[in-house]
Amino acid sequence: MRTEKITAKALKFVDDDRYKLALLVAKRAEQLANGAEPLVKKEDANSKFTDIALLEVAEGKVSIESFLDKEE
Repeated sequence: MRTEKITAKALKFVDDDRYKLALLVAKRAEQLANGAEPLVKKEDANSKFTDIALLEVAEGKVSIESFLDKEE
C-alpha cells in the first residue's frame, strides 16, 4: 500500500490532525525502536519503525488515547 493512502487512512483516526498523527507515529516508533512488538505484519525486512507505526495507526491498532492514559 502506498504511503499516501496509509497516511490518509491514519488521519481519520486522529480527526485529520497532522500534528497529532506525527506525535503518535513518533511515540510509537520510539517504542518499536526500544523493542516493542509490532502490532502489524511487516511488509518487508527493511521496514522502518515510522512506517510500521503509521500502518499500526491506519489499522486502528494504536491510538492517541493509549499514550495519554500512560502519561497520567
